Amino acid sequence: MQFKRISSALLILTLSATSFPSFAVADDAPAPASIPAGDIAAVPAIAGEGATPAIESQPAIQDNTTLLIDDFSDGDLVNALGGESGSWNLNPDDPKADATPSVISIEGTSGPNSVLKLAYKLESELRSQNGYWTKLRNLDASQYDHLEFDVKGDDAGFTSAFIIEVKKYKDLATRTEKLKGGYRVENVTGNWQTIRVPLNQFTGILDFSDPEAWKNPAVSRKNLDELVFVFHDRHVTKKTGAILIDNIKFIRTGNPGPSAVDFPPRAMEKTPAPLYGLDFAKFLIERLKGFPQTRHVAKEFPEDDRLLFQEVAKDTWRFFDEVVDKETHLPLDQIRMGKDSPVSEGVMIGDYTNITNVGVYLMVLVSAYDLKFITKEDAVERIRGTLDELEKLKRHESGFFYNYYDTTTSEATSYFVSFVDSAWLDAGLYVVRNAFPEELKEQADRLLSSHSFKFFYDDVEQQMRHGYYANLKAYSNYSYGAFYSESRAGSYIAIARGDVPIEHWFRIERVFPGSYTWQRSEPKRFRNVTLGIEHVGGFYEWRGMRFVPSWGGSSFEAFMPQLILDEPRLAPKGLGLNGQIHAKGQITYAMEELGYPVWGMSPSAVPDGEYGEFGAAPFGSKGYPAGVITPHASVLPIGYEPAAVAKNIRELVKRYPIYGEYGFYDAVSMETGHVAERYLCLDQAMLFVAIGNYLTDNAIRKRFHQDSVMATAEKLLTSEELFKTGKDAAPEAGSAGGNDEGVTLSPVTPQGKQV
Repeated sequence: MQFKRISSALLILTLSATSFPSFAVADDAPAPASIPAGDIAAVPAIAGEGATPAIESQPAIQDNTTLLIDDFSDGDLVNALGGESGSWNLNPDDPKADATPSVISIEGTSGPNSVLKLAYKLESELRSQNGYWTKLRNLDASQYDHLEFDVKGDDAGFTSAFIIEVKKYKDLATRTEKLKGGYRVENVTGNWQTIRVPLNQFTGILDFSDPEAWKNPAVSRKNLDELVFVFHDRHVTKKTGAILIDNIKFIRTGNPGPSAVDFPPRAMEKTPAPLYGLDFAKFLIERLKGFPQTRHVAKEFPEDDRLLFQEVAKDTWRFFDEVVDKETHLPLDQIRMGKDSPVSEGVMIGDYTNITNVGVYLMVLVSAYDLKFITKEDAVERIRGTLDELEKLKRHESGFFYNYYDTTTSEATSYFVSFVDSAWLDAGLYVVRNAFPEELKEQADRLLSSHSFKFFYDDVEQQMRHGYYANLKAYSNYSYGAFYSESRAGSYIAIARGDVPIEHWFRIERVFPGSYTWQRSEPKRFRNVTLGIEHVGGFYEWRGMRFVPSWGGSSFEAFMPQLILDEPRLAPKGLGLNGQIHAKGQITYAMEELGYPVWGMSPSAVPDGEYGEFGAAPFGSKGYPAGVITPHASVLPIGYEPAAVAKNIRELVKRYPIYGEYGFYDAVSMETGHVAERYLCLDQAMLFVAIGNYLTDNAIRKRFHQDSVMATAEKLLTSEELFKTGKDAAPEAGSAGGNDEGVTLSPVTPQGKQV
């Protein structure tokens, strides 16, 4: 889970290593995730000699309601915008997989009519994808709200399902990273039909980091680069065939429909009369058990490192003891200190929560009991209060919780249902039911049995989708495609429960193909067989260290799963070893490469700003920037580097005003020395549970693995040796479409013949 916080009441899901999508973001990411079926308006068939005539080509109207992309009336594949077109193939050297576009003439009601014929073949034993692309030449489609085209299956045979994508560069200046939105078209028949797709369904082209997109999602339809048709071997209903396409256009209907940035309506007010600013903050503080009285605490830590960790944990515990709503028993997402005193101008109380926060809060309560900060009775009472509230919260019809809730009113504040966040809530429930089985197992089991992670599984890509937009009735265009990310814990849980097949674990990329030229390093890839499943392994190298990268090189991607997964013990030649190398890499990159006095980089609050993504860039496929150190990123690898963690903690307190009544503030800038005087629930919880595991012989991990269901998937950890090379992997191409690097493109002549 990674978030962009743009206000005290709003969090924005962004891409991270965790979230490297196999379907969007990267210029040449793998093929798309599952996408909702299209709204198909059937066009009546016209009587003829055994075939349905084509829909008549419309004139090239370029006005404020219709923008023609191509009607193929000129007989070539240069579209109405002047954009080139062609075919692409994932495996260009494979004779059993290819695509061939051509413009053909068929009989219409008024005589011959030109249409596009897309012939495809997907008969290969390898993973196969191919299709057609047409360039949109940085098109501004912000005034349009639907994509429309006509389609029918070829008389000789066709697939009834394919995917259509819209792509744009995230940054036109660098042109290295693409956003990609997709839509799954279903129910193609042998008769002509008109497909009309709301552009809001292409959620992948939304830049959630842009505040303007939250006001008007249409701004994300500017600078469109290309339109792509995708045939995927696991999606098509016939391995060889052809479809006919005509009259591709953008239209404005005036009814764009719901969007991914919509929020549910609020049913109640928080206060009888409106309150603002400091008065509203004081109202929210009254709902808490306590709040800091001073901004900074001068610390003199004991010399013994274990006592140091115990003291940091005790101070951090105060956040979870106090910053929980007394009525709803939900932990608040974050708080920010005021400028002059904790409760003064600038104070912010984030009275909303994410379900990951709830999951890790449950772990914190168990760990607080393990550390003897609270009694068993107290722990059970607090946990039961939160579980009672969970059972009252509105859920999606899938049984999963929505991603955000107001901690004051308990209302759902998001339409999004998130895979990775749902998994972390379940992780907390599994820990709870094994910590206090007599008291809480029955209630935890009710919550755990209410859903199946099959809901998020894309059986085409064999990966887990980011989530589901309930208001759109559509899955996110993103999937979790990077293996070494915090989402691997969710994949483990889903497989252990039997919700998704074990093959899923091996379809998450250890490293991306070398043709993905946006990568920071040249990957070494090889084929392996683990648990009888053939898959591709691989690693990067930096300063003599071999490792499987995360997406951004951040600490939380590497180590958050180890709060529950005992990778060091169960995978000493796999994920456990990889964690050891990432821990060393965090230290080496910050201290030696960058010359920082302290280390530990991960997404965090930004001093003098809101929120940002930071990491040890060489250890990420994409690599987050440096510049901000966050204490939780240092503490997470405590099991690997306890002495280095203790030294770093002492140095942070010595150099910066970064310690308050609830322990470490969230982050410090290496350029200015300014501190983000904020406490974030997730970051505090990761720090606390990591220390708790270290001081209690990994009690939280043990409780997770002692669960009979979770134990069934331990073979995923014990079986794979990440750095044992097998046969060199065959070169693999990139993703679908356009001139993305790693994809073989075939230009076409005016007659549509490939050259």
